[in-house]
Amino acid sequence: MRVIANSRWLLIVALLALVSEATAQTLTQSERRERMDSALTSRYNRNKGIDTAYIMRPQTKWTVVGRINVSGAKIETEGIDNGLHFNSEMKADYKSTLSVAVSYLGISLSASLNPAKLMGKYRDYELNFNSYGKRFGFDIIYQNAKNFTGWHDHDGMERIELPADMLKVKTLNVNAFYVFNSSRFSYPAAFSQSYIQRRSAGSFLLAASGQGQHASLDWEQKMQLKVTNIGIGAGYGYNYVPRQGWLLHISALPTFIVYSKTSMTFGDNRIPLSYHFPECIITSRGSVVRQWSNKFLGLSMVFNYTNIGNEDKLAVYNVKWRVRTFFGLRL
Repeated sequence: MRVIANSRWLLIVALLALVSEATAQTLTQSERRERMDSALTSRYNRNKGIDTAYIMRPQTKWTVVGRINVSGAKIETEGIDNGLHFNSEMKADYKSTLSVAVSYLGISLSASLNPAKLMGKYRDYELNFNSYGKRFGFDIIYQNAKNFTGWHDHDGMERIELPADMLKVKTLNVNAFYVFNSSRFSYPAAFSQSYIQRRSAGSFLLAASGQGQHASLDWEQKMQLKVTNIGIGAGYGYNYVPRQGWLLHISALPTFIVYSKTSMTFGDNRIPLSYHFPECIITSRGSVVRQWSNKFLGLSMVFNYTNIGNEDKLAVYNVKWRVRTFFGLRL
């Protein structure tokens, strides 16, 4: 009987120990979550280097945003081949995506969907990655496209209509910037809505840009275009607040090319491109944001333009753009 009683007491003590340990672990996990949340909240609400009369953080932890994105691209060339003038224009099919982003105290996660690609109507690949910080920001755009269509004119020849799948283009565009007046001017307020611009302010901007491109065209004689450009420059951005709840942004970042290596090949004939001032990469941005209560909606645009060379030998013009509409809730 004593053995049975002792066994029962040992079982009860063991159960109590297990319950106590589980409770202690639960409390520890809860404390960890609270500490992590407290650290994120402190980081999120930190106003170091910010003039809160001009910029402020939204007074909520969660932000949910739905977006519709449309983008396009165009390439134009013009020059002289064996004394004969030529020019061409090629446009890519518009790309449309739907995306949803969720942000918690400034940490974001997003997912996007391309309906045309799911239905097999869009076969190209495009990656857009951007970051708009308080002082630094950048856009990275990579496109691998085979859906360019257009035309090519060459003196002494009939115009050649260029259907899809004849031109294959791989393009990488990079633009980075530094904001001098980051205490009063906010890029995130205009593009990611992680800040709110309360009063009008502008800033000078330092910028660097890069572009790499390889295009190949299969027709009567094979054509290839290879482009590498690096540019540095400066620009200006302005956030205009006409009244509470409204924000209009515009900025331009011209960068002058300091390194360029470009050539075009027609069959066995290679046409090198010599530097011709001014060659530049220009990145322009604009947005309109309307905020009320815990909601906001808007429209934003990013436009990239590059010109290199001259019409006496070879000139290449590149255009890449993206337009975004969005609606969000702060919770």
